[in-house]
Amino acid sequence: MTQPAAVPDLQPTFHSSRPPQTKKQTNELNKIAKKLRRLVGQAIQDYSMIRDQDRVMVCLSGGKDSYTLLDVLLSLQRNAPVSFSIVAVNLNQKQPDFPIEVLPQYLAKLGVEYEIVEEDTYSITTTITPEGKTFCPICSRLRRGILYKTAARLKATKIALGHHLDDDVETLFLNMFFGGTLKAMPPNLVSDDRSQQVIRPLYYVREKLIQRYSNMVDHPIIPCNLCGSQENSQRLVIKELLADWDRRFPNRVESVARSIRNIRLSHLGDPNLFAFQNLCTQARLHNVREEYRHSP
Repeated sequence: MTQPAAVPDLQPTFHSSRPPQTKKQTNELNKIAKKLRRLVGQAIQDYSMIRDQDRVMVCLSGGKDSYTLLDVLLSLQRNAPVSFSIVAVNLNQKQPDFPIEVLPQYLAKLGVEYEIVEEDTYSITTTITPEGKTFCPICSRLRRGILYKTAARLKATKIALGHHLDDDVETLFLNMFFGGTLKAMPPNLVSDDRSQQVIRPLYYVREKLIQRYSNMVDHPIIPCNLCGSQENSQRLVIKELLADWDRRFPNRVESVARSIRNIRLSHLGDPNLFAFQNLCTQARLHNVREEYRHSP
């Protein structure tokens, strides 16, 4: 069901269902909001995520990340150098005890155009996932297909996801440790059939900053009964590793994230991406030139 857009009544700070109680809290919230706007705005600029007249479909799961993403984009929308519209979309996967009234009430109060899509992916995921395996791979593929179709129907030009810097680093290590590939989450990508463009505006944002902001504004968090029910997942192992690094080695996670954006192909080993086979020829040519240059 699609709800008509209303004019957002947003204050200079982000939307909050629980306003700060003290001046100190207000100042802290404003400081966090400013940092979020700066980081998201920088990512949007660096990777050309949003262009003039874009219609951005923000995928809202009910978690802190997607709530924060929506808040930041609504805030940036007011003063952005380009004009873009926003539609929030939630996929109701028919999880048991899912509070179906929370998101419609929240989004209606926020005054943003939204749609709730109902598809029973929960039953499919729990039925066909082999015992002992995580639900995430099948669940994510089902959700992705539905969201792509929804974006096409709503004529959205961009699909905005709430993945952040920690997700990017976790994915890098997951693929290295368990898949033998050097691959993370791109900030901006096109779907395999070239029909949809996916953006990740929280690409530069640490999860702990999102958590602080979400706690302060009291987002109505809806836990996931699928991924949240499997505590032995590989991603959780990586999360614990990064949390340990944060405690013992400040800024290490940020350093790893920077390395993803600072690649030297000649210092890796993929012959499909770098022409190692030409190096010997280049060296021989250089030596011949040097000999000729210094010959009498």
